[in-house]
Amino acid sequence: MESQFPSIAQSLEEIPVRKAVVNGTREADWPSVAGLATKYGWVIPSVGLHPWHVNHRSENWEQRFLETLDTDGRPWAVGEIGLDRWIEDHDFPVQQDVFRTQLRHATKRNLPVSIHCLQAWGPMLEALQEEKLPQCGFLLHSYGGSAEMVKPFVELGAYFSMSGYFAYERKARQREVFKEVPMDRLLLETDAPDMTPPSSHALHFLSDSQGGELNHPGNIPAVYELASELYTIPMEELAATVETNFGRIFAKFCDQKAGTDR
Repeated sequence: MESQFPSIAQSLEEIPVRKAVVNGTREADWPSVAGLATKYGWVIPSVGLHPWHVNHRSENWEQRFLETLDTDGRPWAVGEIGLDRWIEDHDFPVQQDVFRTQLRHATKRNLPVSIHCLQAWGPMLEALQEEKLPQCGFLLHSYGGSAEMVKPFVELGAYFSMSGYFAYERKARQREVFKEVPMDRLLLETDAPDMTPPSSHALHFLSDSQGGELNHPGNIPAVYELASELYTIPMEELAATVETNFGRIFAKFCDQKAGTDR
Protein backbone atom coordinates (compact mmCIF):
# COMPACT_ATOMS: atom_id res chain seq x y z
CA MET A 1 0.00 0.00 0.00
CA GLU A 2 2.78 2.48 0.88
CA SER A 3 4.24 2.13 -2.63
CA GLN A 4 0.95 3.55 -3.95
CA PHE A 5 1.01 6.66 -1.73
CA PRO A 6 2.55 8.99 -4.36
CA SER A 7 -0.09 8.18 -6.98
CA ILE A 8 -2.85 8.43 -4.36
CA ALA A 9 -1.57 11.83 -3.28
CA GLN A 10 -1.47 13.02 -6.87
CA SER A 11 -5.06 11.98 -7.51
CA LEU A 12 -6.24 13.78 -4.36
CA GLU A 13 -4.35 16.94 -5.23
CA GLU A 14 -5.94 16.92 -8.69
CA ILE A 15 -9.51 16.85 -7.25
CA PRO A 16 -8.37 18.98 -5.28
CA VAL A 17 -8.68 17.80 -1.68
CA ARG A 18 -7.43 20.50 0.68
CA LYS A 19 -7.61 18.51 3.92
CA ALA A 20 -7.91 14.76 4.53
CA VAL A 21 -7.94 12.86 7.79
CA VAL A 22 -5.67 9.81 7.73
CA ASN A 23 -6.33 7.35 10.54
CA GLY A 24 -3.76 5.01 12.06
CA THR A 25 -5.67 2.15 13.66
CA ARG A 26 -2.85 0.19 15.32
CA GLU A 27 0.51 0.97 16.82
CA ALA A 28 2.44 -0.10 13.72
CA ASP A 29 0.52 2.50 11.65
CA TRP A 30 1.24 5.51 13.80
CA PRO A 31 4.76 6.36 12.51
CA SER A 32 3.53 6.09 8.91
CA VAL A 33 0.70 8.52 9.62
CA ALA A 34 3.17 10.99 11.13
CA GLY A 35 5.35 10.62 8.05
CA LEU A 36 2.45 11.34 5.69
CA ALA A 37 1.52 14.45 7.67
CA THR A 38 5.10 15.68 7.43
CA LYS A 39 5.26 15.09 3.67
CA TYR A 40 1.78 16.30 2.73
CA GLY A 41 0.49 19.47 4.35
CA TRP A 42 -3.13 18.56 3.63
CA VAL A 43 -2.97 15.38 5.77
CA ILE A 44 -4.59 15.62 9.20
CA PRO A 45 -2.90 12.86 11.24
CA SER A 46 -5.12 10.76 13.46
CA VAL A 47 -4.08 7.82 15.63
CA GLY A 48 -5.89 5.33 17.80
CA LEU A 49 -6.23 1.72 18.75
CA HIS A 50 -9.11 0.28 16.72
CA PRO A 51 -11.21 -2.42 18.44
CA TRP A 52 -10.05 -4.95 15.81
CA HIS A 53 -6.49 -4.52 17.11
CA VAL A 54 -7.13 -4.20 20.83
CA ASN A 55 -6.18 -7.83 21.53
CA HIS A 56 -2.79 -7.28 19.88
CA ARG A 57 -1.81 -4.12 21.72
CA SER A 58 1.59 -3.86 23.39
CA GLU A 59 2.00 -3.55 27.14
CA ASN A 60 2.97 0.10 26.80
CA TRP A 61 0.44 1.01 24.10
CA GLU A 62 -1.03 3.88 26.13
CA GLN A 63 2.38 5.48 26.64
CA ARG A 64 3.12 5.15 22.92
CA PHE A 65 -0.27 6.66 22.13
CA LEU A 66 0.41 9.69 24.31
CA GLU A 67 3.94 10.08 22.96
CA THR A 68 2.54 10.09 19.43
CA LEU A 69 0.01 12.79 20.32
CA ASP A 70 2.95 14.90 21.55
CA THR A 71 5.12 14.28 18.46
CA ASP A 72 6.73 17.44 17.04
CA GLY A 73 4.19 19.63 18.82
CA ARG A 74 1.80 19.17 15.88
CA PRO A 75 -1.97 18.88 16.39
CA TRP A 76 -3.43 15.37 16.12
CA ALA A 77 -6.85 13.84 15.92
CA VAL A 78 -7.76 10.56 17.63
CA GLY A 79 -9.12 7.57 15.74
CA GLU A 80 -10.25 5.25 14.80
CA ILE A 81 -11.27 4.01 18.20
CA GLY A 82 -14.50 2.32 19.20
CA LEU A 83 -16.49 -0.79 20.03
CA ASP A 84 -17.19 -3.87 17.91
CA ARG A 85 -19.15 -6.99 18.83
CA TRP A 86 -19.26 -8.20 15.23
CA ILE A 87 -15.69 -9.53 15.12
CA GLU A 88 -14.94 -13.04 16.34
CA ASP A 89 -13.26 -13.65 19.72
CA HIS A 90 -13.81 -10.09 20.90
CA ASP A 91 -13.15 -9.21 24.51
CA PHE A 92 -15.80 -6.55 24.96
CA PRO A 93 -14.86 -5.40 28.48
CA VAL A 94 -11.29 -4.83 27.30
CA GLN A 95 -12.57 -2.98 24.23
CA GLN A 96 -14.62 -0.72 26.46
CA ASP A 97 -11.67 0.02 28.72
CA VAL A 98 -9.33 0.83 25.82
CA PHE A 99 -11.99 2.95 24.13
CA ARG A 100 -12.74 5.00 27.23
CA THR A 101 -9.04 5.46 27.97
CA GLN A 102 -8.39 6.95 24.53
CA LEU A 103 -11.56 9.04 24.67
CA ARG A 104 -10.47 10.55 27.99
CA HIS A 105 -7.07 11.53 26.60
CA ALA A 106 -8.76 13.10 23.56
CA THR A 107 -11.12 15.04 25.82
CA LYS A 108 -8.26 16.38 27.95
CA ARG A 109 -6.64 17.73 24.78
CA ASN A 110 -9.95 18.68 23.08
CA LEU A 111 -9.07 16.58 20.02
CA PRO A 112 -11.66 15.42 17.48
CA VAL A 113 -12.35 11.68 17.69
CA SER A 114 -13.32 9.29 14.87
CA ILE A 115 -15.39 6.42 16.28
CA HIS A 116 -15.99 2.96 14.83
CA CYS A 117 -19.00 1.01 16.06
CA LEU A 118 -20.51 -2.30 14.96
CA GLN A 119 -23.29 -4.14 16.80
CA ALA A 120 -22.59 -2.11 19.93
CA TRP A 121 -24.64 1.04 19.55
CA GLY A 122 -26.35 0.76 22.94
CA PRO A 123 -23.08 0.43 24.86
CA MET A 124 -21.57 3.17 22.70
CA LEU A 125 -24.33 5.64 23.55
CA GLU A 126 -24.06 4.69 27.22
CA ALA A 127 -20.28 5.23 27.22
CA LEU A 128 -20.57 8.62 25.53
CA GLN A 129 -23.28 9.69 27.97
CA GLU A 130 -21.13 8.71 30.93
CA GLU A 131 -17.81 10.19 29.78
CA LYS A 132 -16.73 13.78 29.32
CA LEU A 133 -16.37 14.51 25.60
CA PRO A 134 -14.21 16.82 23.46
CA GLN A 135 -15.80 20.25 23.09
CA CYS A 136 -15.03 20.17 19.35
CA GLY A 137 -17.25 17.12 18.92
CA PHE A 138 -16.77 13.56 17.73
CA LEU A 139 -17.40 11.67 14.50
CA LEU A 140 -19.41 8.46 14.16
CA HIS A 141 -17.73 7.15 11.05
CA SER A 142 -19.90 5.36 8.47
CA TYR A 143 -22.80 5.61 10.90
CA GLY A 144 -24.70 2.33 11.09
CA GLY A 145 -26.97 2.97 14.04
CA SER A 146 -30.70 3.50 14.04
CA ALA A 147 -32.66 6.62 13.15
CA GLU A 148 -33.93 6.78 16.75
CA MET A 149 -30.39 7.12 18.08
CA VAL A 150 -29.46 10.06 15.87
CA LYS A 151 -30.99 12.68 18.18
CA PRO A 152 -29.33 11.52 21.42
CA PHE A 153 -25.97 11.33 19.64
CA VAL A 154 -26.51 14.83 18.22
CA GLU A 155 -27.23 16.13 21.72
CA LEU A 156 -23.82 14.80 22.79
CA GLY A 157 -22.03 16.61 19.95
CA ALA A 158 -21.88 13.90 17.27
CA TYR A 159 -21.15 14.28 13.58
CA PHE A 160 -22.09 11.47 11.18
CA SER A 161 -20.14 10.46 8.09
CA MET A 162 -21.45 8.69 5.02
CA SER A 163 -19.26 6.61 2.73
CA GLY A 164 -19.67 5.34 -0.81
CA TYR A 165 -20.37 1.90 0.64
CA PHE A 166 -23.91 3.07 1.33
CA ALA A 167 -24.53 3.21 -2.43
CA TYR A 168 -25.14 -0.54 -2.47
CA GLU A 169 -28.82 -1.42 -2.83
CA ARG A 170 -28.67 -3.53 0.35
CA LYS A 171 -27.84 -0.33 2.27
CA ALA A 172 -31.16 1.34 1.42
CA ARG A 173 -32.25 1.32 5.08
CA GLN A 174 -29.11 3.10 6.18
CA ARG A 175 -29.52 5.72 3.47
CA GLU A 176 -32.96 6.42 4.94
CA VAL A 177 -31.40 6.75 8.40
CA PHE A 178 -29.04 9.41 7.08
CA LYS A 179 -32.02 11.52 6.09
CA GLU A 180 -32.56 12.01 9.84
CA VAL A 181 -29.05 13.41 10.32
CA PRO A 182 -29.14 17.22 10.62
CA MET A 183 -27.30 18.84 7.74
CA ASP A 184 -25.04 20.72 10.13
CA ARG A 185 -23.74 17.36 11.42
CA LEU A 186 -23.11 15.64 8.09
CA LEU A 187 -19.64 14.64 6.89
CA LEU A 188 -18.53 12.49 3.96
CA GLU A 189 -15.75 9.92 3.71
CA THR A 190 -14.28 7.13 1.62
CA ASP A 191 -12.85 4.93 4.42
CA ALA A 192 -10.27 3.82 1.86
CA PRO A 193 -8.88 1.24 1.45
CA ASP A 194 -11.89 -0.38 3.15
CA MET A 195 -15.62 -0.24 2.35
CA THR A 196 -15.12 -0.41 -1.41
CA PRO A 197 -18.15 1.16 -3.13
CA PRO A 198 -20.04 -0.38 -6.05
CA SER A 199 -18.46 0.25 -9.44
CA SER A 200 -21.20 2.78 -10.17
CA HIS A 201 -19.79 4.98 -7.40
CA ALA A 202 -16.07 4.33 -7.87
CA LEU A 203 -13.74 6.48 -9.92
CA HIS A 204 -10.56 4.62 -8.93
CA PHE A 205 -9.47 1.36 -7.36
CA LEU A 206 -6.34 0.27 -5.55
CA SER A 207 -4.88 -3.22 -5.95
CA ASP A 208 -4.17 -5.51 -3.02
CA SER A 209 -1.36 -8.07 -2.93
CA GLN A 210 -3.62 -10.70 -4.52
CA GLY A 211 -4.71 -8.43 -7.36
CA GLY A 212 -8.08 -7.65 -5.82
CA GLU A 213 -9.74 -4.25 -5.78
CA LEU A 214 -9.57 -1.92 -2.80
CA ASN A 215 -11.22 1.41 -2.19
CA HIS A 216 -9.34 4.53 -3.28
CA PRO A 217 -9.42 7.90 -1.48
CA GLY A 218 -9.95 9.52 -4.88
CA ASN A 219 -13.52 8.20 -4.83
CA ILE A 220 -14.60 11.06 -2.58
CA PRO A 221 -16.32 13.01 -5.43
CA ALA A 222 -18.60 10.01 -5.99
CA VAL A 223 -19.58 10.11 -2.31
CA TYR A 224 -20.57 13.74 -2.76
CA GLU A 225 -22.71 12.73 -5.72
CA LEU A 226 -24.40 10.04 -3.62
CA ALA A 227 -25.17 12.51 -0.83
CA SER A 228 -26.38 15.16 -3.26
CA GLU A 229 -28.86 12.69 -4.73
CA LEU A 230 -29.97 11.45 -1.30
CA TYR A 231 -30.62 14.92 0.11
CA THR A 232 -31.82 16.32 -3.24
CA ILE A 233 -29.71 19.44 -2.86
CA PRO A 234 -27.31 21.00 -5.38
CA MET A 235 -23.71 19.87 -5.20
CA GLU A 236 -22.49 23.38 -4.47
CA GLU A 237 -24.78 23.69 -1.45
CA LEU A 238 -23.79 20.26 -0.17
CA ALA A 239 -20.09 20.99 -0.59
CA ALA A 240 -20.38 24.27 1.28
CA THR A 241 -22.29 22.61 4.13
CA VAL A 242 -19.85 19.74 4.52
CA GLU A 243 -16.91 22.15 4.34
CA THR A 244 -18.39 24.21 7.17
CA ASN A 245 -19.06 21.11 9.28
CA PHE A 246 -15.56 19.79 8.68
CA GLY A 247 -14.03 23.11 9.61
CA ARG A 248 -16.00 23.11 12.86
CA ILE A 249 -15.00 19.71 14.22
CA PHE A 250 -11.46 19.84 12.80
CA ALA A 251 -10.94 23.53 13.58
CA LYS A 252 -7.50 22.88 15.06
CA PHE A 253 -6.30 21.86 11.60
CA CYS A 254 -8.20 24.18 9.28
CA ASP A 255 -8.32 27.77 8.19
CA GLN A 256 -11.64 29.19 7.06
CA LYS A 257 -11.34 27.38 3.72
CA ALA A 258 -10.90 23.82 4.96
CA GLY A 259 -11.41 20.96 2.54
CA THR A 260 -13.13 17.66 3.16
CA ASP A 261 -12.59 13.92 3.33
CA ARG A 262 -11.34 11.37 5.82
